[in-house]
Amino acid sequence: MPARGRAGRGRAQDAFLRLYEAAGSFGGRARFSTWFYRILVNLCLDHRRKTRGWTFWAQERDDDPAGEPPIERVAAPESDPVDALGRERAVSALWAAVDRLAPQQRAAVVLQVQEELTTAEIATVLKCSEATVRVHLHRAMTTLRKTMETR
Repeated sequence: MPARGRAGRGRAQDAFLRLYEAAGSFGGRARFSTWFYRILVNLCLDHRRKTRGWTFWAQERDDDPAGEPPIERVAAPESDPVDALGRERAVSALWAAVDRLAPQQRAAVVLQVQEELTTAEIATVLKCSEATVRVHLHRAMTTLRKTMETR
């Protein structure tokens, strides 16, 4: 069951409520999608600050006519579980290091890696120049390399 926002609303409802509340501030200087995306980023950051972590959930789909649970339809992994565990720990350590970055660096990394935004789009979302985004990304990568090397 998905997590709920205030007063039992879902995350999507919270996003559209924020959109409605901020509608008067849209000045048309940027595309509407970029402006709305910034509202969503702020909503996610607010949620993260409140919960100090992300909550993930999976929704099971009952699309198997035999009623077989989804886990039974998944093929056995071809890789060694120990290798997968090592990679999982490394990725977990990397994201923990990302969480310790300066806020602008962390936002730039997340927008580039997870959201796959271009430098120009990140600059619009973060309200800075593309050169500043590149500096944030460079400094973040330098810090992350040093952190992961000492690990």
